Amino acid sequence: MARKELVRRHSGVVRLTHWVNVVAMLVLLMSGLQIFNAHPALYWGHASTFADPWLSVRKVEIGDQPRGITAIGSLTLDTTGLLGWSGPEGRREQRAFPSWSTIPSWRDLAIGRRWHFFFAWVFVANLALYWAWSLAGGHLRRDLLPTRAQLRPDHLAHEIAAHARLRFAKGDAARTYNVIQKLAYLSVVAVLLPLMVATGLSMSPGFNATVPGLVDLFGGRQSARTIHFLAASGLVLFVAVHLALVVLSGPWNGVRSMITGRYAIVREGDRS
Repeated sequence: MARKELVRRHSGVVRLTHWVNVVAMLVLLMSGLQIFNAHPALYWGHASTFADPWLSVRKVEIGDQPRGITAIGSLTLDTTGLLGWSGPEGRREQRAFPSWSTIPSWRDLAIGRRWHFFFAWVFVANLALYWAWSLAGGHLRRDLLPTRAQLRPDHLAHEIAAHARLRFAKGDAARTYNVIQKLAYLSVVAVLLPLMVATGLSMSPGFNATVPGLVDLFGGRQSARTIHFLAASGLVLFVAVHLALVVLSGPWNGVRSMITGRYAIVREGDRS
């Protein structure tokens, strides 16, 4: 028989900020897509070069058939039904992202902006709480910073191979994050999330008047908008991989640990 032991893995602050982030990021993503739909193209620099976006999602007429076309640089993709010309057959409409993916589901830029800006401040306050607690309580040093031993090339290669084979840590090794988890979480909380905040603020005319150099730091307002979109895409990719690994490694154990703080480990030598 396998012998399992419940250990404390997540503190109350980590669990609280995690779930607030889940709600805030979902609303920010969906309201952000509503805002993007108002002008479904991205550019680099200070101004919009309407004839030459680096990314665009639009409806075009090919022959007598409307098609959804997503263009990324010189790459052109037919995304009919999902992007550009969205919705089920017979009820499609000209929208970059479909109605089920936006808040609100109907076209309303003003309401989308209100949802986005309100939850942006919820997100900022939550991130500030997480960082303050992590620095003061030692969570950053203790749980997120990789050790020198973990950063050795041979150890990194071993962890990458183990993840590729879906071999998850057991016993005492499961008490803490492995180096892949640490690097992934650090890239989110120390790079992607702050980048989202900074680029979002740089697109605010009111904030530009207070800190005029921020938008220049990102190469212009349109570059900031593009980086904001790319950072959001990176977060979506992270969440997709994170959820897949939670399911594959045991969804109940992972979800329970983020609700109660307790995580079940199988002792070394016991059969799982």
